[in-house]
Amino acid sequence: MFRTLLIANRGEIAVRIIRTAKRIGLRTVAVYSDADRDAMHVELADVAVPIGPAPARDSYLRADRIVGAALAAGADAIHPGYGFLSERTELPQLCRQHDLVWVGPRLEAIAAMGSKIEAKRLAVAAGVPVAPGYDGEDQSDERLATEAERVGLPVMIKASAGGGGKGMRPVYEVAGLRESLIAARREAEAAFGDGRLLIEKLIERPRHVEVQILGDKHRNLVHLFERDCSVQRNNQKLLEEAPAPNLSDRARQALHRHAVQLASSIGYDSVGTMEFMVDARTEDIFFLEMNTRLQVEHTVTEEITGLDIVEWQLRVAADERLPFKQDDIGCRGHAIQARLTAERADQSFRPDTGKIERWSPPADVRIDSGVATGTTIGLHYDSLLAKVIAVGSDRDKAVAQLATALDQLTVLGPATNRAFLCDALGTSDFAQGRATTRLIGDNWPNGWSFNAQDMVLARRMAALVVRISRGLSEQQSPWSGKSGFRVLGPGGRTGVSHLTVKGDTDAWAMTVAGDGDLFTISDVDGILAVAATVAQGGIVAQIGQTTYRMPFAVDGHRVAIRARSVEASFEVRLTADVALESGSGANNVDPNNVTAMMPGLLADVMVAEGDAVEAGQTVAVLESMKLFTDLKAVCAGHVTRVAAEKGKTVRAGDLIVSIEPATSTAS
Repeated sequence: MFRTLLIANRGEIAVRIIRTAKRIGLRTVAVYSDADRDAMHVELADVAVPIGPAPARDSYLRADRIVGAALAAGADAIHPGYGFLSERTELPQLCRQHDLVWVGPRLEAIAAMGSKIEAKRLAVAAGVPVAPGYDGEDQSDERLATEAERVGLPVMIKASAGGGGKGMRPVYEVAGLRESLIAARREAEAAFGDGRLLIEKLIERPRHVEVQILGDKHRNLVHLFERDCSVQRNNQKLLEEAPAPNLSDRARQALHRHAVQLASSIGYDSVGTMEFMVDARTEDIFFLEMNTRLQVEHTVTEEITGLDIVEWQLRVAADERLPFKQDDIGCRGHAIQARLTAERADQSFRPDTGKIERWSPPADVRIDSGVATGTTIGLHYDSLLAKVIAVGSDRDKAVAQLATALDQLTVLGPATNRAFLCDALGTSDFAQGRATTRLIGDNWPNGWSFNAQDMVLARRMAALVVRISRGLSEQQSPWSGKSGFRVLGPGGRTGVSHLTVKGDTDAWAMTVAGDGDLFTISDVDGILAVAATVAQGGIVAQIGQTTYRMPFAVDGHRVAIRARSVEASFEVRLTADVALESGSGANNVDPNNVTAMMPGLLADVMVAEGDAVEAGQTVAVLESMKLFTDLKAVCAGHVTRVAAEKGKTVRAGDLIVSIEPATSTAS
């Protein structure tokens, strides 16, 4: 076994690898960008080495800097984690040149399976079924469009390189085909440096099922059963469970057989995952791709098998033999994982940023995370905050435990998908174990949204937090202390406070009147009477006959609060004159301007001054947290100004393009 391991990654997976490495006696080396100087993985490692600026292309994607850090720190092995360089050949090539152990499969396997096109060809050669499609050398838009029509719509356009849902576009109508090809190629080139695409027949109600495999360098190879990862947004997984529910024995055994068959055909010698599409109606199986690395969802497989997959990844890299055969591996109970992400689920799951003001996970489930209170979530990396993993003797118990854990978890600051995950677990499709990749579209065809009444309560409680603090010194501040107290008790302030509460797009005028610990809150939605006390950073509020505890955090004028199902952050200010009224986000949209709805990098600007545009036309593309968002014109008209250049970093709300509506010139 090597002695010192460098982890070429960040976030929760770097923390996860460090913990196993330390448990088996390895010295650990972390690398970090300027943005991660105070990150958890940096703190946990024995040695930490800086590798460059915040953008991944200048740090975590620089194989030369990774290897340089390894040599400088005396490391003799490198673990890539997932994402970044984990499925590229550059880093293992450099490891070979510098006599460093690469914790992953041999270089030839990465190269063979790193292209979805080549992987499909290898699958066919190994007798593994694949979906009909096109993977030819002619990559012109014309040829790809022709082949898509030949295969028959709907089709899925896929980037040949990489994974994680990047460069994927479903196409249902010929009218959107060419635009989807352009968008998929642009995203593939940006994410992987490879714009090659393939076309596959789209199975309209598929399940996404994958098989974990483990091989060593002595031609021993086993599968570790299967996982269902069907609940996805933007082609990225959110809920993952093992074993897959409601599969026939025939389909389950076929999945295991195909996975081992294909892995054996390429002499696979590490941890990897074979991904399949299973038709929910027929149980027909089609190979999708192979991930030649550790998967985000490896945790659920660990829970049902009792194996530490990272440990075995390290041991086989050190040339150890697997001490067990296929029949020695058992499958016990059920495990399910939820990916907690920093994103606005009510806004098409767009990423969110900001400082975590409070992080309070439940104690009775497995939490794999790289964040804590005070961690700042930036725009440069993936939006994953934590993985919440629950286990039960059967599926119902595991799902119930996960639902309880998500309900108990508190994270304040950036918006998260926690409430959405709770709702997804509660759908009949998921409860019955019959979820497909269409679960979100089937259950929320117009997009998911927060419980409207809970959001109203959240902003009212944010106003109450500020009202309570009025006139108190720092020493008296309720959120500075840990003991409970009666709000505005003897000698406390009475009277009326006028406030404005601002969300992302809306602002509300609010009035809070207090007498002792009794308050009335008035706003556009009516009047709420509440009795409130504060204890340990949370409001305990009695509304009618029900009592709620609502954690909060205050940073200047910003109040982050959880109210029932909703976590939200508001800017709250006391004001003598109420000048702002409640508004609608839709009504506040200026059709003349296209603005950035979040911070990010302007990946493309597709119009120039004077160009005619149609309503709904993409005029620019914003990249944030490795996701691409099309910025579209609200109305038809002519471009009067292009305010931002391709390649520039923009802030939320920055003007990108100004448009003169076509109707404005009508007489």
